[in-house]
Amino acid sequence: MSSPIRWLAFSGLGFVALASAATGPIQSIVLDSRVVVTVPIATNRVTTLSFPKPISAIDAHGVSLDSKGLFLMAHTRGSSFLSLRALAPRAAGNLNVRVQGVTYVFELTESSTPVLALNLLPQGPVALPAPALGATGLLALLDTAKAFPLLQGQHPEVVSKIHYRPATGRTDFGDFVIQLQEVLRFDAEDSLVLRAFITNRGDAPLHYAPQSFQVRAGDRLYPQSISEASGVVPPGGSEPIYVAITGSPDGGRADLSIRNEFSVLVTRLSPRPVVSPDPAQPAPVPGSASPTASPTSQPQGPWLLSVPTSPPWPESLP
Repeated sequence: MSSPIRWLAFSGLGFVALASAATGPIQSIVLDSRVVVTVPIATNRVTTLSFPKPISAIDAHGVSLDSKGLFLMAHTRGSSFLSLRALAPRAAGNLNVRVQGVTYVFELTESSTPVLALNLLPQGPVALPAPALGATGLLALLDTAKAFPLLQGQHPEVVSKIHYRPATGRTDFGDFVIQLQEVLRFDAEDSLVLRAFITNRGDAPLHYAPQSFQVRAGDRLYPQSISEASGVVPPGGSEPIYVAITGSPDGGRADLSIRNEFSVLVTRLSPRPVVSPDPAQPAPVPGSASPTASPTSQPQGPWLLSVPTSPPWPESLP
């Protein structure tokens, strides 16, 4: 049997901040402390900014309460709104408004097509990005998972923050089976490492793509971040495999619990054999059969994979 090879996969997450310029008389936007909002204001109309919570502080340039600035502002202490009017053509200023400990920035410009009401909506929960582990960090996860029984007995403090449970998930592909043995969770790395055995029931070597492992949790799939497997199992043979998943496919944290029921999927490279049904064997799991690939497509790892960040990859599991 060939030696196990470790297979790495990475995905990236980009953050884009978009400046928002209102173009109609009534606008609604989501508050974002990373975005400067441009607000057009007229000399003959009043513009009102409404916040979801009371305003705690205001800092401004060119704005006054007594007509001595470029913009006239009206605001009652403790209220969640303020009103503005430009006092001169081509006036420009800025307004920093603090709400619940967060500062939001507005650029004010005089305009003949003003916004009359700007309704500022609360921001929904922001998904935290998954930890950026890199190759070294991912390899360390595998090494720690493999040494977990020894470390638990001799150096329990080293693995005190690792959650562990035996697992019994089974994925039946007909002529081969992947039987899950255990799951370990590394909280700081937002990663799970699964140990399983892949067993070849057939009478020919089983070739599979070790860079293609996926983990199913419920109805969602998580592509591997790293795996350790040889890519071939002899007839009637069995070998251990290690598969790690990190974060969610969109680059955020997944925070998957080890209490989930997991199954491991892989893409076969060997031709699918024609096998007569055997009533003594369990029925295949619906939808678990993997795509068939050419037998000449042998793995040449290690491979770095570009993981899609759009459907069919799922969102993170609650």
